[in-house]
Amino acid sequence: MALRPICEPVELPLGASVLAERVTVAADAPNIGRFTHFHDVAELVLFRRVRGEFFAGGRRHELTDGAVVFVPSMRHHDFALERGPMEWVLVQADPYIAEALARSVVPRLSQPFCAVPGSASRARIDVLADWLLDALDKGSDEIVERITELLLHAAAEAPGDNSAAAPEMPAHVERLLPALERLRTAPAEALPLESAATLCRLSPAYFSRRFRQQFGMTFTDYARIYRLHLAARRLVDSGSAVSAIAYGVGFSSPAHFTARFRERFGMTPRAYRASARERAVA
Repeated sequence: MALRPICEPVELPLGASVLAERVTVAADAPNIGRFTHFHDVAELVLFRRVRGEFFAGGRRHELTDGAVVFVPSMRHHDFALERGPMEWVLVQADPYIAEALARSVVPRLSQPFCAVPGSASRARIDVLADWLLDALDKGSDEIVERITELLLHAAAEAPGDNSAAAPEMPAHVERLLPALERLRTAPAEALPLESAATLCRLSPAYFSRRFRQQFGMTFTDYARIYRLHLAARRLVDSGSAVSAIAYGVGFSSPAHFTARFRERFGMTPRAYRASARERAVA
């Protein structure tokens, strides 16, 4: 997998709600460097070997072997990993899984955290992680979400680390956040570059340049990708008409939405929904 964190909506497998993989970094791999980012998925990272720091929620957490990190959907976070051999299991899940647990029995999942499990707790987490990877490999979709829920629950029960106030986010990053928050809370509203820049109290040219530097793409491209992935989730999770979903995520017409959706996912929205439902009942 690419070592640089993803800073656009994560594309879960068609019809699936969880993606997990084991990541190994060689001793001579280049240093990744800090890169503030966020995802629309909820993210759980189970470190086995690591040295570095994790930044989220205004706190800095030291990462050591066995650390567990959780980040809810759409929360800015950052990793600063030291050079050297590392290994972790990355779990990315549809946010409704963590959000449902946070509302009912595990409120800790509503916020980013870094935990340091004891030996017995870590053993349970490792067993669940191996079970999840095996279930995904075998296509056992009916138990993947349940294992993910157990894994999140086990991670949230582990004691927290000794965190400290993080250095302030660089001003050019912090000043981009109003535009991203507007996109998240009101995806149906038009948000051209000029309006996004105004929200951030920046000139369009400066906003555009800083956004590309920080996120690796233009704001217009980012907004389109975000809306398409949001639409994909709504196609699977709701029975709303395709036209209602298209307008609900800010596209000017169903035809324009369908064309862009096909470019992104290789099929029409209706075909995507049908394939996802077939997978869910298979």
